[in-house]
Formats: sequence, C-alpha cells, structure tokens
Amino acid sequence: MATLRRLGEVPRHLLVCEKSNFGHEKSRHRHLVETHCHNYRVSFLIPECGILPKELKDLVMATGPYYFVKNLPLHELITYEFINTFVKKGSCYALTYNTNIDEDNTVALLPNGKLILSLDKDTYEETGLQGRPSQYSGRKAMKFIVSIDLMDLSFNPDSKTYERTCWSFKEKNPLKFDFLLAWHHTGAEEATMMSYFSKYQIQEHQPKVVLRTLKDLQCPGLQSSELEGQPEAACSAGQLFDWLGAVFCNVDLNNEPDSFISTYCCPQPSTVVAKAYLCTITGFILPEKILGLLEHLHYFDEPKLAPWVTLSVQGFADSPVSWRENEHGFRKGGEHLYNFVIFNNQDYWLQMAVGANDHCPP
Repeated sequence: MATLRRLGEVPRHLLVCEKSNFGHEKSRHRHLVETHCHNYRVSFLIPECGILPKELKDLVMATGPYYFVKNLPLHELITYEFINTFVKKGSCYALTYNTNIDEDNTVALLPNGKLILSLDKDTYEETGLQGRPSQYSGRKAMKFIVSIDLMDLSFNPDSKTYERTCWSFKEKNPLKFDFLLAWHHTGAEEATMMSYFSKYQIQEHQPKVVLRTLKDLQCPGLQSSELEGQPEAACSAGQLFDWLGAVFCNVDLNNEPDSFISTYCCPQPSTVVAKAYLCTITGFILPEKILGLLEHLHYFDEPKLAPWVTLSVQGFADSPVSWRENEHGFRKGGEHLYNFVIFNNQDYWLQMAVGANDHCPP
C-alpha cells in the first residue's frame, strides 16, 4: 500500500501536441516562440549529420550576449529613462536570478513592456500595489501577482500611478534583486546595457555552446503524417519526447539486461544512423535568436539525408510566467518547454509541456 501512495503523489505533467506546416498561413510557430520569453536552454539534433553547416554554426555562435546585474534596485526598471531607452526601442527582457518561485519574490520583464511581480504576502502588503492572489495559493493566499504595464500611456512621470509605483519601490519597500537582462533591437545602437548600468555590478555573458557528434545513434522512425489525432500517434509523440530527453542527457539507450542504471530503449520502429549532430546552448536566450535557428533549420539544404530534425527549448524553472503572461508554478516540477520536430517537406510537430498546476499551453 505504501508503494501505491507514493505513485499517487507523482506530479501531473501535461504534454500538448499539434501538427502544421511552416508554409501554412495559420501556422503558430512564430507566435509560440515569441511568447515563450525566458529561455534557459536550446538544443537541436540533426540525424545523418557529422559536421554543422557554417551558416547554422554562425547563428549558434551569435545567440548572445546577455547581462548579469547584481543587487539591482527594482525601481531602475520603471524609470522613464530605462523605458524610453530600452523598452520602447526593441524587445527588453529581464528575470530575477537565484530566486525560487515557490518561496521567494521573483520578477520578470516581458518584451511587451509588462513587468510581472510574484510577491509573498508580506512584501505585497508592504508595496501597497494592486494585484491578485496567485492561482497556486490555495485557500489562504500567500503569494500575489502584480502586473505593471510600462507601455501604458498613463504610466508617465506626471501620473499618479507612476508616482505611487516609484514611491513604493524607492521608499516604502526598496526591493533589490540579481537580474539577468537582454535587449533585442534593430537600427543604430544608441545605448548599451553595459554603459547604462555601469554604476552597478554588471557582467556581460555569452551563452555556453556544446557541440557533439553522436555515432551509431538509434533513432525512431518518424513520418510527418503520423500525428493526426489517432491514439497511437499521441503515444508516439510522448515516446519521442522521452527519447529526446534521454539523448540530451547522454543516457545509454542500449537496454542491456545487466544495466542497473537505465533500461530505457529507443521507441520502435527505429533505425541506426551513423552520425547525428547535437548542439546545446545554455544561457539567457532570446526568442528572436531561437526564431533565427528555427527558420534556418526548416530551410536547411544540408545535410540532405536528414529525414527530420528537432529543436527543443527549455524555460527557466523559476520564471513567474511560462507563455505570454500565464502564471507559472513550481511545486514538484517547474518545467515549461517546447519541441519542434521538423520534417523535410516543411511539416512540423509542435510539442509543449508544463508541470503540475500550470495552465494548458497556448
């Protein structure tokens, strides 16, 4: 009976799958990528590939930079100068670092100018700002969500809303956090985050890139037409998701009878490819950079032998949002991620996964 109780406590995980084509006018691939803002890791796998094409490698190496600012006062993100310099002139992203969503105060800035605060009860009451109870609070609300629209026309230095928010962050409760920051913009560069935040401890970082050639990799045989709503197709999509996780984690997939570490094996039917290329990028990675990789992967000319490729993206477990402004919770999981399976006829499968309590992906 004890075993049954433990099994019953396994957290719920939700995997949503859909099929489309990049050329279809109603394809959601761009919107899906653009609205998943805070990305920690991007991985792509190309079967029948031993060397990464130069154009794709150049894109991989250009996924940075991003910035780490230590003890940055929250009020710096709502100054009129910051809004005009970065928020209104591109896509600006920020996320608190080394904060736990289930027990700490966390903050995220979205490219649409929304500043999302997930605050504990005491901090929320001290700020005096309007918000709502977290959907994960239960009967007694212990966490609250505050959304501040930095692009709102009423949010200007002369408005009462702006004055009250500034007073709250600068005087009433001067919150400080370690932040990850990044800015995507077009046109001439008039300012840089390094110079703008020079009075604070700021560091520029480039994402960490790991390139690997996998030999004799057993890959599932996939056909784009398989994902059409049949029960077995959904199961196939779930098995593929598990298999990719095993490959990314370098799990032995031989299923040897004397193995005490892993008895997992590749879904069937399968085939062994002589070489496969795996690239993993880790850091604070912007949706615009991911879109560039996705566009190149579904138009790539080489290697011509690859029947499909995959692009997988993992969000930060402790981000207060997952997609768009959907509240994200941790509890026992914290995952929110998506995966594209890209076929050479421009069809794709899109798989989106979240953990316990999160809303269904968009």
